Amino acid sequence: MAETTGTTDNVRLRKAKSSATAKTPSRSNWRRMSYADVEFNAGDVTLRGYFYAAQGSTAPAPVVVMAHGLTAVKEMALPGFAEVFAAAGLNVLLYDHRNFGASDGTPRQEVDPVAQYRGYRHAISYAITRPEVDPERVGVWGTSFSGGLVLTVAAVDRRVKAVVSQVPFIDGYDTARWLVRPDLLGHLLDNLDADRAHRFAGGEPALMPAVDPDPMSPSMMPDHEAWEWFSTAGAEAPRWKNAVTAHSFDLISEYSPRSFVRRISPTPLLMIIAQVDTCAPHEFAFEAYQMAQEPKRLLITDGGHFGLYAGEGFEIASSAARDHFVEHLGVKSGISPAAPARELSHN
Repeated sequence: MAETTGTTDNVRLRKAKSSATAKTPSRSNWRRMSYADVEFNAGDVTLRGYFYAAQGSTAPAPVVVMAHGLTAVKEMALPGFAEVFAAAGLNVLLYDHRNFGASDGTPRQEVDPVAQYRGYRHAISYAITRPEVDPERVGVWGTSFSGGLVLTVAAVDRRVKAVVSQVPFIDGYDTARWLVRPDLLGHLLDNLDADRAHRFAGGEPALMPAVDPDPMSPSMMPDHEAWEWFSTAGAEAPRWKNAVTAHSFDLISEYSPRSFVRRISPTPLLMIIAQVDTCAPHEFAFEAYQMAQEPKRLLITDGGHFGLYAGEGFEIASSAARDHFVEHLGVKSGISPAAPARELSHN
């Protein structure tokens, strides 16, 4: 891959699968590589995940810290990415956000963006205490909603030396108004006010589906491709629940990774954007990329939001991310060099 320092390379993926229904590899296929179950303190909760040791390394190696997007848990496609990184000589810490999956936290199924990006910082603090990890070589990777979280983390935490943001969430206010029909927005806001009053009075949080087969029905992600992907990937992840608190919509609407992107530099950024993204609007991602300072690199896929989790789209996106981390975090001698990313053409 080309040097990133001082340049802006636009790179197109010519053969990435666009369909969310592309066959998702089973967990048994992903989990060829051994890992350790880990848990760590994140302030007032315990977060849990998997630690993949860098393959072929006898000395402390870099670490990549990873978590999933909106409501998703670590078993949903991400072990494949972790294995690609670990095979290239990178340690990987893959964990569940607070309130989701194996991690602690209440209310369950509540997305708190601030708590989640701080969770990444707690995860870094844990990872660099491990003897396998070189604390000076830390990368962060995120996808979809966590693609926005890592933009924030890279901007505020200088322990981070490289960041990959895949199909990122960029701005809560704008995304909410892009996804929700104008004639339904007022009704949704009224329901959020009612839920706030209910919770203030001691009531249980109201829940709504994360996805629904009918894009016209209320859900956090009213997108048919989202329904298809979560239905398939969720079958491989028993801890995933098709539910999210209504208050999460409020909290997400207040959060804007866009406001942080100018501060990421000098940390090298790779942003991966899907041209046919109907879940995290690509227009917002392109705008954020233009705002980011050098060094940065852009990878554009011909497919959709969920096309990078399986098949050829996964192979290309994971290879590009791997190469970015290997280049900027460094893999010391004794590690077999990674095969170059395939199907890349420079525009």
